[in-house]
Amino acid sequence: MTRQAIVTGGGTGIGLATAHQLAREGYEVTALGLGAPEALAEGIVYKEIDVADDQAIKSLFAGYDRIDALVNAAGIIDHAGEWDKPGFSRVIDINLTAVLSVSTAALPGLKIAKGAVVNFASMWSFFGSPKTPAYAASKAAVGELTRCMAVAWAKEGVRANAVAPGWIVTNLARRAFEDPERSKTIMNRIPAGRWGDPQDVADVISFLVSDKARYVTGVTLPVDGGYSIA
Repeated sequence: MTRQAIVTGGGTGIGLATAHQLAREGYEVTALGLGAPEALAEGIVYKEIDVADDQAIKSLFAGYDRIDALVNAAGIIDHAGEWDKPGFSRVIDINLTAVLSVSTAALPGLKIAKGAVVNFASMWSFFGSPKTPAYAASKAAVGELTRCMAVAWAKEGVRANAVAPGWIVTNLARRAFEDPERSKTIMNRIPAGRWGDPQDVADVISFLVSDKARYVTGVTLPVDGGYSIA
């Protein structure tokens, strides 16, 4: 039986790299996102959907009998508006509340497959952010939500873990990456000596949804080249 994987935020960045990695491993992958995706490999079906639209999410997952892997990669950041309630609420809706609604909608299929969930925390789960409090708060909360999923769903054979990417070259971090002074300061703190690539995170996600991680649940795993410990 072909394994089924769902990747939210699967049209760009780390989500896209993850969709490609899982497709190479033989999964039938559905990538969810908004707007035109970047190049998609064979074996990936792209569906445009707003993860904050509960009804659309419920309708989508009603079409799946089994889900072997769910990757909640969709996320936003608002550098200008997160200290105002509307901006704060929108970021929380996408980065945190949608993780709950997508995962619970997928749960029947995850139970059938004894599948695995990987959520997206961040290095900002552990640090304070002066300009993006909603992003940091949402990512810290994702870690706790992941632990709650892990203890609630273990008896059903469903595992839940999270990755906490550091400075990865994606659209989300492009402002910092393209600022020569800031990029150099960041890189000088990373023990690995380089910014991360989306594939670095995709490989970790591939492990976490696999049987090799069958006894791993409730973990938030930094993928940051050592930035958070330097």
